[in-house]
Amino acid sequence: QLQLLESGGGSVQSGGSLRLRCKVLGDISTTKWVAWFRQAPGKGREGLAALQTSDGEPTYRRTLEGRFTISEDKSTVYFQMDDLKPEDTGIYYCAAVFTGGSLFREANYDIWGQGTQVNVSS
Repeated sequence: QLQLLESGGGSVQSGGSLRLRCKVLGDISTTKWVAWFRQAPGKGREGLAALQTSDGEPTYRRTLEGRFTISEDKSTVYFQMDDLKPEDTGIYYCAAVFTGGSLFREANYDIWGQGTQVNVSS
């Protein structure tokens, strides 16, 4: 069974940085995409970035404005977040999909981590 374990969340002031980690417990090569989603307070989960595990090619939502970077090293997917804003506050989830599909469609992802909390104060 493939499992995902997120870490690296915390509380920072506006303009600060955090690096999230998603450790893939299992063979990451069996997945098509590993993505990061965010659930802001009172909202649903929104896809932010995804990594194609076969070659490491990243895809980002344009709303990130270049502040976030997704990367992978062996069985860990990283999410570097810089110049954080209060609007970035939420629970960040790592998710994986085996069969592909729409990149940021929540329903396409079959495996989810437990989430890691990020709080950004103004």
